Amino acid sequence: MAQVQIEVGGRRYQVGCRDGEEQRLEALGRLVDERAADVIRAIGKGEESRQLLMTALLLADELDEARSIVAELHAQEQARVAAVARSARRIEAIAAKLENGGQSA
Repeated sequence: MAQVQIEVGGRRYQVGCRDGEEQRLEALGRLVDERAADVIRAIGKGEESRQLLMTALLLADELDEARSIVAELHAQEQARVAAVARSARRIEAIAAKLENGGQSA
């Protein structure tokens, strides 16, 4: 198990992770530190547990928004797939009519 040192809010933490995941964990640590800095700028330096709570809420809000966007994109994709399937059925019906000399299929 690898060990990574990350800094959040001016404090250093030693965190364990799987081998090979060090860079990802360091990047996540930087993200948390950036959001913690945003919180400190917004509410000022104060009780560490409150800063942690506000940072977690800020990150949870971003995650929730991203999930909503993904769900909307998925719904749009499903609508496009359904539209392509309808178009394909119409094309197949037209092709069948043409193959039958223009008579109803």
